[in-house]
Amino acid sequence: MADRFLRRAARTQGKAGEVVRKRTARAVLEQELIADGDRILIAVSGGKDSTVMAWALSRLKQSLKFDYELAALHISTDFCACCKKSVLAEKLEGWGIPFTDLFVPVVGRLKPGRKMNCYWCSTQRRTELLKYAVENDFNKIALGHHLDDIIETFFMNLCARGELSAMPVKIDYRKYPVTLIRPLAFLEERQIIACAAEQDTLKAACTCPYGIHSQRREMREKIAALTGGSGAVKRRIIRALTN
Repeated sequence: MADRFLRRAARTQGKAGEVVRKRTARAVLEQELIADGDRILIAVSGGKDSTVMAWALSRLKQSLKFDYELAALHISTDFCACCKKSVLAEKLEGWGIPFTDLFVPVVGRLKPGRKMNCYWCSTQRRTELLKYAVENDFNKIALGHHLDDIIETFFMNLCARGELSAMPVKIDYRKYPVTLIRPLAFLEERQIIACAAEQDTLKAACTCPYGIHSQRREMREKIAALTGGSGAVKRRIIRALTN
């Protein structure tokens, strides 16, 4: 029994990482996310998604024919201190990715009478990311949004705003000489979780306290009912959106 278990473990070891590498490479090549000479700033929140993305992009440097540079920026805030930055920095540096921590007083910037919310936080963090990228000569910013994030955003915009819009896999900013890319666009969250567990990065993961009871979670449940949890159905949806 023990021998059979060990053989099964040996066969599956590295499988989740291989799935992440292949689907990240597919997104990079099909959507032309990376080019020779790119300087890519990875936005690392401390969560599983951005950490796995950093790992995948560092590994792809060995197989893709592009010569590109990677660096990681973590934005610390005045309302969430759960990120284990020392563990995160150690992981990133072990993958050959320089790490920088930047403090931004997101709550402190709120105007009198205003309450903290996800939109305000994302706006402040995105502004600082762009500012840092421009000042340090990065031409691309990589965000860790995955397949489920993109589909959820599409249906949230459709149902709540009456808009047919979603997170683009790649977008060029008009006001800044920066391109935003989402290399995990073809990966489901469950595949990222499996890879994070395999690479022992979950212990560095951070969860935002404002996202626990968000509308996104409610939409996630509705999409699960619509797709039956089928990865194939989700990939058809993302194919329709990218087309």
